[in-house]
Amino acid sequence: MNPQEIFCPNMSCPARGQTGKGNICVHSQKDKRYICDVCRDTFVISKGTIFYRLHHDPQTVLCVIILLAHGCPLQAIVKAFELDERTVKGWYERAGKHCQDVHEHMVEKSQQDLQQVQADELKVKALKRSYWMALALAMAVPTRLWLGGVVSPKRDMDLIQSIVDKVRAIALCRPLLLAADGLASYVTAFRLAFRSKVPHWGSEMGRCKMVSWSDIAIVQVVKQRAEGVLTVDRRIVQGSQEMVERLIKASQNGQGGINTAFIERLNATFRMHLNSLVRRTRTLARHSETLINGMYIVGCFYNFCDYHHSLRLKLSVGSFRHHWVQRTPGMAAKLTDHRWTYSDLFAFKVPPPRWSPPIQRGRPSHATLNLVKRWSN
Repeated sequence: MNPQEIFCPNMSCPARGQTGKGNICVHSQKDKRYICDVCRDTFVISKGTIFYRLHHDPQTVLCVIILLAHGCPLQAIVKAFELDERTVKGWYERAGKHCQDVHEHMVEKSQQDLQQVQADELKVKALKRSYWMALALAMAVPTRLWLGGVVSPKRDMDLIQSIVDKVRAIALCRPLLLAADGLASYVTAFRLAFRSKVPHWGSEMGRCKMVSWSDIAIVQVVKQRAEGVLTVDRRIVQGSQEMVERLIKASQNGQGGINTAFIERLNATFRMHLNSLVRRTRTLARHSETLINGMYIVGCFYNFCDYHHSLRLKLSVGSFRHHWVQRTPGMAAKLTDHRWTYSDLFAFKVPPPRWSPPIQRGRPSHATLNLVKRWSN
């Protein structure tokens, strides 16, 4: 038990979410409990993980979630582990929400030089209806980072705009190539999202002007099949030919041209791991929450726990020898310095937002000023 690596999870505590401040002490070695010297609140070591207040063996819970995230049917897990179906679904829901929090903290709050982004959707068959799952993959080689996804019952502008806004929040204002299929909504959403506010300077001050980013290129890959013949039309919607070629050369190591091959491979990865995404399946999804939980679990496995073959680096050893250094997309994007195990992922604690002093009238007290001086920095 290392108190220096633990933060206080109490939302009313001024020291919440901060590690290494000396406010956390060991309260009980036997029960694995800590105590915060600021708020005097005690908490167990599993607070903030999926294992908090679970009465089953953590290894059993971990095995069940890994099997579900790799396409194992729910009924097979229920029979093999002699568990109740509602218990397994509860673990899956808890793991999905935890992975969503981890993804929002690690990926969506980061700033990346993406270089190239590809977007696509998956049609998911559900019980008595269908859902559309939009996925986005940042192909700033060597990252292959999955940026996020949205689940919606309709394939409309709101779905496309939601996923494009996620990409916009992560992307730095750098030269960027955006690739999608022939759906016209992508072009409109890209143009609306990648803009910045520029204030008016002069005698008439009014609403800020929205100015599009200058180094944005948009391409489309339109596939049509007629009489058994597949035709592929590659279009440059925005940007020059030289700019598109330069971005492709920088993001794909000079190989290939205008394509959506990377996002299609990611689609295949999601279909392989989630049995409800298989084209012909009897395990249909009943609720959209099931798809959202599975999407974030598989996405976190892909970003942080699984090595990507194309991301390995050649490390020379001596004059005539070398070996390959394996990397995950999270390591390539510099979000982490090592590959996470599944236990590391589900034991990761997302820190709460920093404490801020309450808004009140009048002059703040000396106690409030001392708290602000110590914990707001």
